[in-house]
Amino acid sequence: MLIKKPNDIPLSEITPKSSYLNRRTFLAGAVAAGAAVAGGLYLRNHDSAGLDSAEMSSTVEASGAKITGIVKSPFSTNEKPTTFKDITSYNNYYEFSTDKYEPAGLAKNFRTRPWTVSLDGMVKKPKTIDIDAIMRLSAPEERIYRHRCVEGWSMVIPWVGIPLSAIIKAADPLPSAKFVAFETITAPDQMPNQKRSGVLDWPYVEGLRMDEAMHPLTILAVGLYDEVLPNVDGAPLRLVCPWKYGFKGCKAIVKISFLDKVPPTTWNRMAADEYGFYSNVNPNKDHPRWSQKTERRIGEGLFAPKHPTLMFNGYDQVASLYAGMDLNRNF
Repeated sequence: MLIKKPNDIPLSEITPKSSYLNRRTFLAGAVAAGAAVAGGLYLRNHDSAGLDSAEMSSTVEASGAKITGIVKSPFSTNEKPTTFKDITSYNNYYEFSTDKYEPAGLAKNFRTRPWTVSLDGMVKKPKTIDIDAIMRLSAPEERIYRHRCVEGWSMVIPWVGIPLSAIIKAADPLPSAKFVAFETITAPDQMPNQKRSGVLDWPYVEGLRMDEAMHPLTILAVGLYDEVLPNVDGAPLRLVCPWKYGFKGCKAIVKISFLDKVPPTTWNRMAADEYGFYSNVNPNKDHPRWSQKTERRIGEGLFAPKHPTLMFNGYDQVASLYAGMDLNRNF
């Protein structure tokens, strides 16, 4: 039985009013699920070029497969990571459900192999690249990052990923490309909320300015706790930009485009007065419906004191990216 924790922030605190009013309709059809860890799939580290579907399926390993050759990163925080159980059972993944606990069960059979990502737009080398080729672009790094949700809760997550700059360099963008856009998969046969109206506009899209995308802190996550990324956390490829609110982290990415203008982003498109393009963590810029000055750390208990929210989520090295900007106005 699913028991709602009393310290959960109501879904109405992040869902736009139009979606909130329709929530009863689409939640009525949601499948009840426990907080079981969602299974990821992992393709062994070899060149899959030339393999047909049958050959590729024979190389798929079970969930929990270890990622080898992981390099420890100096960018990691020394804070205690949130448990694997909490990270994989408390989650916003609206393609599956607006509930925090249901996505783990609903995503367990989500297919992450075969998987390719298209690189297009203003680039010299447009291409479609396999997920395992992406993983070979750079040595996998452990990045223990603070994760701050716009709703006021946080985690410390030991991601495994590669710098986003590695895939950007592979595409060789033109000098006129100033922004990078990300698009998640559209798979209504696997993602039940993509078949329902009044949730979000699909596919889920996000974007970064080029200098944000090239920053050393920005990664594409492929794993968690040294294992292949669980489905519920965005497998097989998720954007992680630790100084921004968590909804910027586009999951299950299938397309990366290079543009000369600001790309649309899902939450900004749904409620521009509540969710800006930049969405940098900022304790001085309250959400219209709640304060951003503090956060509750998942796993620390109902009565644990809240943590003060840090500017840029504590990643001060990105401050120079926004020199001269009014961060309370350009949110």
